[in-house]
Amino acid sequence: MGALAAALGVESRAELIWVMVGLGGQLLFMGRFVVQWIASERAHRSVVPVAFWWLSISGAATLLAYAIYRVDPVFILGQCTGMFIYTRNLALIRRERERAAVDAGAVR
Repeated sequence: MGALAAALGVESRAELIWVMVGLGGQLLFMGRFVVQWIASERAHRSVVPVAFWWLSISGAATLLAYAIYRVDPVFILGQCTGMFIYTRNLALIRRERERAAVDAGAVR
């Protein structure tokens, strides 16, 4: 294998691919905080944009795949729990937007 594989402590191509998947998931997960921070700075108040929840789901799904590959039950449970919460938040946001659209239509 190459220097990257040695630096990451992996011994096979498959393991290197899975470590890269895990790192990609972690980057997605980290990206949600950058998105939240930028949105909050622009609004001059704490804001949690919808992109935060989509990045949360994407990162959690990718990390879940990595955790399943690693057969890590603690990591698997944590990512499954998080995915439920992130999905629920998106459902609540959708419901709120639908209500707002109905209310806006009733006002006209």
